[in-house]
Parts: sequence; structure tokens; C-alpha cells
Amino acid sequence: MGRHASTRMRLTGNGPPGRRGVAALLGIGVVGVVALALLLSMCGGGDGTKSGTGAHAPTGKRTTAELGFGLTHTEFSADHGAAYAKKAAGELLSQHSLPQDQATMGWGASNPEPSPGTYDFAELDDRVALIRNTGGTPVITLCCAPDWMKGGKAGQTDWSNLEAAPTPDHFDDFAALAAKVAERYPDIRHFMVWNEFKGFWHDGLKRWDYEGYTRLYNLVYQAIKKVNPDNMVGGPYVVMDSFPPGDGGNGDASASLKGDWGAADQRALDVVDYWLKHKAGADFLVLDGSSTNHDDSLVPDEFAATEKFAALSRWAAARTPLPIWWAEWYVEPPASGWTEPHRTAVQASAMIQLALGGSAAAFYWNPQSRGATCPGCLWTSTELSANGGRQLPMLDLLRRFAAAFPPGTAFRTVTIANDDKPNVRVLASATAVLVVNVLGRAIHVNVDGQSFDLAGYGIRWLQR
Repeated sequence: MGRHASTRMRLTGNGPPGRRGVAALLGIGVVGVVALALLLSMCGGGDGTKSGTGAHAPTGKRTTAELGFGLTHTEFSADHGAAYAKKAAGELLSQHSLPQDQATMGWGASNPEPSPGTYDFAELDDRVALIRNTGGTPVITLCCAPDWMKGGKAGQTDWSNLEAAPTPDHFDDFAALAAKVAERYPDIRHFMVWNEFKGFWHDGLKRWDYEGYTRLYNLVYQAIKKVNPDNMVGGPYVVMDSFPPGDGGNGDASASLKGDWGAADQRALDVVDYWLKHKAGADFLVLDGSSTNHDDSLVPDEFAATEKFAALSRWAAARTPLPIWWAEWYVEPPASGWTEPHRTAVQASAMIQLALGGSAAAFYWNPQSRGATCPGCLWTSTELSANGGRQLPMLDLLRRFAAAFPPGTAFRTVTIANDDKPNVRVLASATAVLVVNVLGRAIHVNVDGQSFDLAGYGIRWLQR
């Protein structure tokens, strides 16, 4: 999980997923260490047993997997920084209740069990408190594993080895840690197991180790359900990679799941099929992916390439009645040079396809940073000395889209002038219409009986 320029599982030829480094995304650095030290000094210890920090009364709301569009917190978020900026960002998040996801280790959370039986939930407590205080529906990604579960030394944390999976002899230990997390946050009902199959690549077979992952998943599923049968658990959270048209991926391109955007990687499809057949149980199915192909191409263009999301969702839905979640989705190749309007317009197109595909939940990976510029971020950094915590275009899109098109929305057909159809992407319900200009120049359009101008890559919301 991460900004995919750094942690996206990519395929190089027929080999295993490559890594481009995770140093910027580990979720604990100088700032995290200082914050942790302050928390420990105030709370009297780092064993994660602080009274009242993790405990929270259940809300009494009906548990459902139909969460809609939300976000994932990464290394930097609104739980640290200037007080006024944190307040401003919190108010933005509170204006519309969004599901919010956080990993148990990394991406803003320290090692939760640095030694067997010794716990440190201080930073995870901070993130859960942020989600609770902003009215979000909390979701936990049960990843990653403490070092001693994957061949490292107890009491030490090698963040460069974050993406290693626990060894099979420690699967039970990881499941026990997952249960500890569920017990600590009794109001949290949604759990995704592991992340992007990190560490589960089978070098000898040149495919994913879906047998090993499913063994881990089943142990975690059973442990989480033992804490509370109402808890909802899902997987397999595998990257749905693809090949551009004409690229057979050395025989790994799917012969059946393909379109103008390319062909799905059959090895990812095999993961889903195996997991569905051998899982101990599940409340939702989790996918992850990008509209780019494995070579970072966008075919036939960046807007039409987003149709891949709907195609993959429908493929999964044809195999299971489970609600379909997208833990992460991405649309932008590295060093794209896109402007913020361009980026937001392509994201809007992707969200339209995710909705049309019937997604029950989708989480925007918020690439928050500490700097003054942050492409694709939801708000300005809360660590800025001025103007921190202010809304950015992607948060406005995410909030409005989540409110206008919740899961189960009946989509409507609207009239679009023939000359305008190639130039716009449109999604409509009985009460709202989203119109996206896919051109980098201003246009005049006629949509749903209304005539108006749209700036280059402009987005317009209409009421019906």
C-alpha cells in the first residue's frame, strides 16, 4: 500500500513484483519518533495499555460493507502539525462522513508489537482518534508484520523490510496480533487482510503464492470473528495488473478479460479464484489496481483507460455475491506532468467507472506530504506555518462524489449533444449529474437539457 510510484507491485518481464523503495512511506521517521516519545512521556509507557485511549463504545450502527468512497491515511495526515491546521483539516473531514482506512504498521503507525507480547499502539491510537473525531467510518488494514515475525530480531524495527510477509511459522502470531487490534478498537468493524500480496511472490513458480496468503487470511479471519462475529473481514487485496493490447506478457495476459485498455494479468485473476474457493469466509472482496498497464502506458488514452476499473469489478462480481471493494486505485503514470485540473478530471473519470462497476467501497490513497506542494493531495499540509489544512480539489471531488453517488445508486441516462459525447464523461442519478471535460481546452456543452461552458479538464455538478 502506498503512493504507487514507490510501492506499487510492478511486473518486470515475467519476474516477481519489483520495488522502487519505501523509505518515504514507512510512517515513522524523525517526526514520528519525536511524536511517539512525547506520547510515551505523557502516558507513562509504550505498552499500548493506556486507559481510555483505545477503548471506545460501539456506535450501535448496523454493520454493512456498503461504505462508499473514502480515503486511506498515509505517513503524513492531520493527526500532527499546527493546531489550527489540524483543526481546519478535521473540519473538512467532518463535513461529510467518509470511510477512512489506516494500516496497523507503517504509513503513519509504528510497530504495534516490537517484541512478543509487548505492544505499542500510540501512533495507531492517534490515527483511530482522528477518524473517530471526524465522524468517519474506521477501517483497518491488517498489515504489516513486526520484524520478529519475519526473521528479524525482537525489539528492533527495520523499516526497509516493511513489505516482507510473516513466515509461515508466525502466521498464528500475526493472527493473534490482528485479534489484539480488534479488541483494542471495539467500534471498528471493517478489516482488510494484508496489502497488495506484499511478500507473497513465489519466485520458483513465477506467480503469486496464493496458497500461503490464503492460509494467513483464514487464520486472521477466524481470529477477528472470534473477537466479535459482527466484525467484517475481506481480502485478497491483490494488485490487478494488466498488459497493453498486443503484449501477451509471456503468456500471462488473460485471454478473456480484456478491452481497449489492455488485458488483465491472469496471475492476479488466479489469486482471486483460488481465494474465493479456499477462504474460510469473507464479508467483502478486495481489489487494488491502476488504469495504467504494467509498462505505465495508458491505452487508448488516460480517460478511456479508466474503463479497466469497471471491467475488473464486473469480472469479480460475476464470480461472487460478495460486495466489491477497491482498497486503492491509481490513474497517473510517473512523471506525468499533469496539472491539478488534469489529474482531478482523470480521477473523476476513474470514480465514474468504479461506481458503474458496482463498487461497494473505494479508498483514495491520500499522498499527503509535509511540503507546500502536493499533487493529488486532499488538503494542504497541516505542518505548514500558514495555510495548512485547506481543501484541495481532490477532496472536494471525493466528498461530493461520495454524497451524490452512494452504493446502490440507480444511475440514469441523460441527454448529451452528439458533438459533445466524445468530449465529456457523465454520471447521473435521479438528483445529481457529474460532467467531466476530457479535453485540455475550454468547451461549450449541452448535457441533460442544460447548456454551459467547461474549462479545460473542468468538472461541473448539475442538480436535477
